[in-house]
Amino acid sequence: MISAQTILTIIVINIAYVSLSTIRMILVMKARRLLAASISTVEIFIYLMGLNIVLKNIDDPVNIIAYCVGWGAGVWLGIRIEGWLALGYTTLQIVVDYTETTLPDTLRTKGYGVTHWIAEGRDGPRLVMQVLAKRSLEKKLLSTLHELAPKAFVISYEPRFFRGGFWTRRLNP
Repeated sequence: MISAQTILTIIVINIAYVSLSTIRMILVMKARRLLAASISTVEIFIYLMGLNIVLKNIDDPVNIIAYCVGWGAGVWLGIRIEGWLALGYTTLQIVVDYTETTLPDTLRTKGYGVTHWIAEGRDGPRLVMQVLAKRSLEKKLLSTLHELAPKAFVISYEPRFFRGGFWTRRLNP
């Protein structure tokens, strides 16, 4: 019979391992190679420790259930940590159904880089803006947009690479 302490250890180890794995994958995608490699060293150590415990007690199904519970909790925690870290940048494309507005200048005074142009929509001219911001500021930017242009159509995406422009001198991609 496996002890409650062993079950808890398996769950905690898997939470740590999978959370680190999720963060490492995100760092790899963000080209943070050295940090990702460092985390992977700790990640694999934790993984091997947990796997060793599970394999020593493989005949007990509770052990496997604990492993699965730890895995799921680790995925959830890894996603939460990534959200808290909010690494990188976001680009928002904002479309409003009017062209006479101070919205681009208002966003610029709040520190956002804004490029805007007039486009033609199904129902007439539209103002289109492209705004680059740190991901950690995305919620604040969306809240500001909701106040200033509640009917705006907004698309958010993460740029993988950018170069040039006046604002990039202030960034550390």
